[in-house]
Amino acid sequence: MDTHTLHLADAGIVYDVHGPDPASGERPLLAIGQPMDATGFRSLATHLADRRLVAYDPRGLGRSTRSDGRTDHDPHVQAADLHALIAELGAPVDLFASSGGAITALALVASYPDDVRTLVAHEPPLIEILPDAVAARRVVDGYRDAYSRRGFGAGMAAFIAATSWPGEFTDEFLAQDPPEPAAFGLPAEDDGSREDPLLSDRSRAVIELVPDTAALAAAPTRIVPAVGEETGDALTARTTRALAALLGTQVVVFPSHHGGFLDGEFGWPGKPAEFAARLREVLRDVPV
Repeated sequence: MDTHTLHLADAGIVYDVHGPDPASGERPLLAIGQPMDATGFRSLATHLADRRLVAYDPRGLGRSTRSDGRTDHDPHVQAADLHALIAELGAPVDLFASSGGAITALALVASYPDDVRTLVAHEPPLIEILPDAVAARRVVDGYRDAYSRRGFGAGMAAFIAATSWPGEFTDEFLAQDPPEPAAFGLPAEDDGSREDPLLSDRSRAVIELVPDTAALAAAPTRIVPAVGEETGDALTARTTRALAALLGTQVVVFPSHHGGFLDGEFGWPGKPAEFAARLREVLRDVPV
C-alpha cells in the first residue's frame, strides 16, 4: 500500500493505493465511505489484490485536512474533491461506494458524469426518498437529540435501534423510549464531545440529499444499487430499493450486511472474501 496526498486549495486529501499498476485499459477501482475513511477498505483490498484499488479519507476526516472554515460534510463538496482525485488517477474509474459514500457518489455522477464507468452504490441512507420520509426525519432527529443531550453511547444506541428497525417507522417505534447504551454494550458515560461525524448535525447534508434523477439518467455511468442479504427490510435496504425504483433498475444483492466488506475492524464482521467475489462479478458485467 502506498499513501499519497492530493493538495487542493482548501484541503489535503489523503488516499491509499493498493495493488499493482493497472493493466492496459483496466480502470482503477475507487472505494469510498462516509464517515468511514480509507481504513475501512483494507480488508476488501486484500481480496482484490490483483486490481488497483484506491481508497480515500474525506476532507476533515481521518488523515485528510481542510482549511475552508467549515465542519459540515456536504456531499457536493466531497464530490468536487473526488472529481479532482479521479483526474489525478485518470478517468473514468469504477467506483464502489458504501453508506454515506454512496450518496457522495451519486452527487459525483450527477455533476461529473464522465468520471465513473460503473458505480456500485451500496446501501445509501437516502431517507428523503422513502415513503415514510417524515417519520424517518423524526427518527434521525431522535438519535441526534440523544447524542446532543447524553453523548456518544446514548446517541449510538438510538442510532442502532433506528437502523435495525424492520420496515417503515411506525407510531409504535416513534413512541418508544430511547434505548440505554448498555443494551448494545456501549459506554453510558459522557465524554463531553459532540463532534462525531455520524451522530452530529455535521452530516445532515448527506442524508438529506435528494438524488438528481434526471442527471443520473443522462449520465453514461452504469449505476448498480446494492444491498446486503442480511440487511432485510431495515432502513438502508429500503432506501436502496427506493433508489432503484427512481432509476428504473434492479437491486443487486451482496453477501452479508451493511458493512459486509469489513473483517471485524469496527466490530461486526462481514464476509469480505465473498463480498469481493460478488463485486468482481458485478464489475465484469461491463466490458473493460
